[in-house]
Amino acid sequence: PRQNGLPPLPEWGAGPQDHPLSGRAISSGNPLKLQCRPLPKCWMAHQMIPPSWFEQDVVSAAEQLVGKRLLSHKGGVVTGGIITETEAYRAPEDKASHAYGRRRTRRTETLFGPPATAYVYFCYGIHSLLNIVTGPVGTPHAVLIRALEPTDGHAEIERRRKGRRPLAGGPGTVCQALGLTTQDDGTPLGEALWIEEGPPLTQAIQTGPRIGIDYAEEWAGIPWRFYL
Repeated sequence: PRQNGLPPLPEWGAGPQDHPLSGRAISSGNPLKLQCRPLPKCWMAHQMIPPSWFEQDVVSAAEQLVGKRLLSHKGGVVTGGIITETEAYRAPEDKASHAYGRRRTRRTETLFGPPATAYVYFCYGIHSLLNIVTGPVGTPHAVLIRALEPTDGHAEIERRRKGRRPLAGGPGTVCQALGLTTQDDGTPLGEALWIEEGPPLTQAIQTGPRIGIDYAEEWAGIPWRFYL
């Protein structure tokens, strides 16, 4: 038996069946014909990071999210991976943030909501990008999830990405891999999208300037990008 009275985790191999407790997809011959076992709520509750964790400062959260596991449950299949790159956006002062100067629009409204909420927006009319809101309600802070190392639901991620590489090596590909769109904007972290503790890191987290924000003037060089 596991600690805290949770059920034991069954053993699994490298065959077509993934971990039966985690709700990973099960394939029978054709990797595109997927089924999913239900996610035991007690197991999920034990693994998920609670919403209160996201009340902390966004820069600290962005660094600590590197190495954690981000998962989605879409179309009956769980997909996800280890977060390998993040960026912090800290309005109202941060000129790189959508909510700079407390700009409040239909798109940015989610940023002013409760922590542990998904802020998903359309970028350049091409990609959906996933952010996680942090800090107290009314404080427009968010962490952009820039990259994942896939660990779960590989067959479905391959299908969603049409075999293109990297599978989730950029912010646009993260949403594609997880099956997320702007319809998921405002979704609280929970059963459809959640973050778990990851395995111990074997390398140091690196820092650097955020990418693609030259317009942010003196804020462009601040090292709020964290990556492995």
